[in-house]
Amino acid sequence: MGDSRQRYFNNLLARLSSRSPDVEGSAIVSRDGLIMAAHFPDGFDVDRMSAMSAAMLSLGDSICQELVRGGLEQIYIRGASGYVILSAAGEDSVLAVLVRKRAKLGLVLSEMGRMIVYLDRLL
Repeated sequence: MGDSRQRYFNNLLARLSSRSPDVEGSAIVSRDGLIMAAHFPDGFDVDRMSAMSAAMLSLGDSICQELVRGGLEQIYIRGASGYVILSAAGEDSVLAVLVRKRAKLGLVLSEMGRMIVYLDRLL
C-alpha cells in the first residue's frame, strides 16, 4: 500500500476517534488479517485484534451464506465493558472499531457509515 494512502487511512481513523469520543480505537484490516491502518492507544495488541477480526468476518460470511441472509455488512459484539463493531469495507477489508459501553451507538454507526463510503471508493 502506498505511503500517502496509508496516511489517508490513518487520518480517517483519527478523525473517527475525534468525532466519536467513545471510540477507543479502530483499524482497517484485510480479510486475511493484515493491518492496513490502525489508531489505538500505545500498547494495544493490534496484530491480535486484526487476526480475530478476520476470523470473525470469515465466520460471519459463512453464517450469512448458510442462512441465506445476503452479503455480510456488520457484526456487533457486546461485552461487559463495551462493543466491537466490524463493518465490511470494500470487497476485501473490514473496519473494526472498539467502543465504550456507555457510547451512543447511533452516533458511532453514523460516523462509521461515512467512513465506509470513503473506504469503498478506495479499496
